[in-house]
Amino acid sequence: MDTHDNIRTWRPDGWRAGNDASGEGARSRRLPGIANLHSHAFQRAMAGMAECQSAPGPGARAGHDSFWTWRETMYRFAGRFTPDTLHAVAAQLYAEMLEAGYTTVCEFHYLHHAPDGRRYDDPAAMSRALLQAARDTGIRITLLPVLYMTGGFDGRPLGDRQRRFGHDVESYLQLLDNLRGEQDDTTRIGCALHSLRAVPPDAMRTVLAGLPRDCRVHVHVAEQVAEVDECIAVRGARPVQWLLENADVDARWTLVHATHLVGSEILGIAASGATVAICPTTEANLGDGLFPLRDFLDAGGRWGIGSDSHISVSPVEELRWLEYGQRLVTGRRNIAASARSPSVGETLLHDVVASAADSTGQASGIDSGDVLLLDGDAALMAGASDADAVDRWIFAGNRNLVRETTVAGRRLVADGRHVAAESIAARYRSAIGELLRD
Repeated sequence: MDTHDNIRTWRPDGWRAGNDASGEGARSRRLPGIANLHSHAFQRAMAGMAECQSAPGPGARAGHDSFWTWRETMYRFAGRFTPDTLHAVAAQLYAEMLEAGYTTVCEFHYLHHAPDGRRYDDPAAMSRALLQAARDTGIRITLLPVLYMTGGFDGRPLGDRQRRFGHDVESYLQLLDNLRGEQDDTTRIGCALHSLRAVPPDAMRTVLAGLPRDCRVHVHVAEQVAEVDECIAVRGARPVQWLLENADVDARWTLVHATHLVGSEILGIAASGATVAICPTTEANLGDGLFPLRDFLDAGGRWGIGSDSHISVSPVEELRWLEYGQRLVTGRRNIAASARSPSVGETLLHDVVASAADSTGQASGIDSGDVLLLDGDAALMAGASDADAVDRWIFAGNRNLVRETTVAGRRLVADGRHVAAESIAARYRSAIGELLRD
């Protein structure tokens, strides 16, 4: 399918009665499903559990918490997961995504081994748990097993709490080969380089040379100021600058966060055709910083959204706060509006639909049967028209307006609830009890 042909179907096609699969006659508006370009499923289990100030070290003041202190909580949670608990948490998350309007998830997966670093009898056991969760819920998944080799730009070995993440190049490429047999119409296997600090240059080049030409490549980059400073100190270049100079970055690539950029890097990403996965709620929660959206749009850059740590599972909130963050730092409104449309909501929706296929490697949009039906009888949508429906959905209130979600033509959400919500939630509650025990 021609991606650009598919993009033309994104525009809302008007209120109608009885156009939903149930035939109940409710008024609905049809929109394309949203691709979630960045997910760490296991972190759903700790959402809201890292919001207490940590004890300050010697000489530290209150308010010193950052990404790096949050990471300590994350490591403690990561060390408790088994394939069974990962499956239960991921299934709950994916059901929530579908209820919110996400129809595809790019799962950036690095919990590969047992907590002590030993390989499971099936080295892909944790990956298969995620793939099964996607099948159980019906969401499209692009699984991105992560290569994670070193603890910093200086090449130091992984710490004890990172051992379950680690691979050498040979075992990593074997994992990808083993998983490709799982691919089907709604499942793809891609490649993720955790970050430049975690993958030495020679290893990166070897892995990239060993990938199929159509394999999608995702990487965390320039998320933290400390990461930028360390990259300059060790490699003599900023992270995005170094990546563009040392890899064939093109439309197959997704750069996750890319928060801290200078003008030449903004232009370089845009010229490469790569997509930036922006994760506004996680970036705000961690205090990471704001992506330079307007400059990137002016350069012709491509972008999408991700829910990352799942402090929120809502494309509406990601899109809303992407725009609101820009308003707060510029003192202006309607930052993302474009020559294509004066509507901020329509521009945001167009852009996330436009990047989805290249970032996920999957079919997407209405033509592929990935469809959201918004509840036209909701009070928030009273009087809505073709001109303002998307803006109403994104900017008016906090009630979830997604009434139905279909993926590849299969209805998975009806009346706002996943068709298997109760059984999935029961398994999730049991898994959380196990994860929090002791």
